[in-house]
Amino acid sequence: MNPLVEAITEMREEDAVRLAQEELRTGTSPAEVMDHCREAMAIIGQRFEAGDCFVPELILAGEILRQISDVVKPHLTQATETKKIGRVVIGTVKGDIHDIGKDIVAFMLDANGFEVKDLGVDVPDVKFVEAVQEFQPQVVGLSGFLTLAYEPMKNTIKALRDAGFAGKIMIGGGEMDEQVRQFTDADAYGKDAVAAVSLAKQWVGVA
Repeated sequence: MNPLVEAITEMREEDAVRLAQEELRTGTSPAEVMDHCREAMAIIGQRFEAGDCFVPELILAGEILRQISDVVKPHLTQATETKKIGRVVIGTVKGDIHDIGKDIVAFMLDANGFEVKDLGVDVPDVKFVEAVQEFQPQVVGLSGFLTLAYEPMKNTIKALRDAGFAGKIMIGGGEMDEQVRQFTDADAYGKDAVAAVSLAKQWVGVA
């Protein structure tokens, strides 16, 4: 296993950041460092699904990824122009303040070449509409961890469609599943960050 992947999956925060810095310093491309982060997150996601790690580990993994992202992003901007493959607006819907899952998805989308506008948490439907009209994304991601997010998701999707948004909308989060997708009228449900990236790539035609 790559040392950076191993450090992230073992939650060795300082080692992971140091190894990311070392990889960049010794000539590893920013894209490769991002690939290592994606590989680590896929492993952590599998462990979470299997019950081998829990929410505190996900929170720590998200913090490690944020730190590595801060290290890598300046190198991405210094590299040759990276062609963005699409735009995504993402946010946690009104009434829900959970951001760990959303932050991981936003990070993974960014790492995979998407331009991401993150609206934060407790976002009312009107703010999603305004952001979509301004940012012109192909994809909108609605995050929610609790059952109380179902109705706001449904309302937000209706508001986006009423405002003329013709792109794709995905939902994701702790209590989300295919049944909730049908209730909210979203185009798809992403069970984790890897699935979210895969959906977004399919929708912009680069999968």
